[in-house]
Amino acid sequence: MLAELASSFPIIQQTFAEASEALEYDLWALCQSGPAEQLSLTHITQPAILTASVAIHRLWSQQGGSSPLLLAGHSLGEYSALTCAGVFNFVDAVTLVRQRGEFMQSAVPLGTGSMAAIIGLEDARVEAVCAAANEPDSQVAAVNYNAPGQVVIAGHTEAVNRAITGCKEAGAKRALPLSVSAPFHSALMKPAAEHFARVIQQVAMQPPQWPVLQNHGLMTTTDTVRIRENLVAQIHNPVPWTATIRKFADQGIARVLELGPGKVLCGLNKRIAPDMEALVVNDRASLESALQA
Repeated sequence: MLAELASSFPIIQQTFAEASEALEYDLWALCQSGPAEQLSLTHITQPAILTASVAIHRLWSQQGGSSPLLLAGHSLGEYSALTCAGVFNFVDAVTLVRQRGEFMQSAVPLGTGSMAAIIGLEDARVEAVCAAANEPDSQVAAVNYNAPGQVVIAGHTEAVNRAITGCKEAGAKRALPLSVSAPFHSALMKPAAEHFARVIQQVAMQPPQWPVLQNHGLMTTTDTVRIRENLVAQIHNPVPWTATIRKFADQGIARVLELGPGKVLCGLNKRIAPDMEALVVNDRASLESALQA
């Protein structure tokens, strides 16, 4: 992850070194060499992706990239956006998302909850199938509205399995269980949110330098109390990414940059707002192309 950029721009490894000192393990070595099973643990994945995103943003700024009119992030990515906007100190953010991951992982015993991607079914149909699959002690709900015709569901494993069957019967093109360690953004994450609420109260925050459209509430605010509240609520509430990008479009934004180790959001964004240019920055060629744009 980011090896090519790091070979040309010292700011990448410098940022990872800051994170490694805070985490007390070599994050860069782990990202380059694995093992994959360790990287896939959410309390390690979350600091890794945050650090990569912040490192790319620092490089973007260092190379003269333009300032944003608006920022947003998908779930964990919201912390990257807030950090780049100056709300969090980077070291504080790395430590915070590690704790977020620990709380989310421990909220539900392994195997109790799961997630699945539903492809090719309208949001309302997915919601209706989930409602029909619910039982008093076994719940499932739509949790990630990623793009038109792409929704992720989460909840108790038995309920998710019932909903997978129901979505296929309702005409979904695909209904695929996801290889994740917990049912993120579902009501089962409420215990994690309660623990996280106590921790985030201790973290210093500043008003954002640029507006950040938060997942929960689909709002921008300079009130750090409200930002905290929205981050706590985000843990056990859906991520409305489709509505997020439509808000970008409604504000007349013509170009978005994905600053991070992958390009998943670029693909989603093109489906949500086809007229909006979507660029990714995660290697030298994409950096140069985005700077020219």
